[in-house]
Amino acid sequence: MSLFKYPLNLYQKTALISSVLLCILCIAWEWFLAPLRPHGSFMVLKCLPIVFLLPGLYRGANYQLQALSMIILLYFLEGISRLFEKGLNPWLAGIELILSSVIFFAVLKYLGPLKKAAKAKKEELKSEDSSSNL
Repeated sequence: MSLFKYPLNLYQKTALISSVLLCILCIAWEWFLAPLRPHGSFMVLKCLPIVFLLPGLYRGANYQLQALSMIILLYFLEGISRLFEKGLNPWLAGIELILSSVIFFAVLKYLGPLKKAAKAKKEELKSEDSSSNL
């Protein structure tokens, strides 16, 4: 019995699992590990963009994967900016940097062949259309 309902590519599985782990890290970080304000803050909601994209990531929806590849860069930038704080923050920022990098490269590796196939199909249709016009 498989954990996933749909057959998932290795890169898709990697991106999905890393995204869930990044959401858990963001919630734990801002709620009780090292929040910006004592007893947590509204920064715990920073995981919502990824949470909204998880179903599309699971299904392999191209537009949502493209959106994830752009949004994940914000988490990477946050990790870089919080890397130089004191306390537990550098360790958590390092984990965030690793997870966001893994997600970014997994999404790119998953979308690469799909984009090449779409481009080839577009060229094929263009050549068929130009030959039918002659």
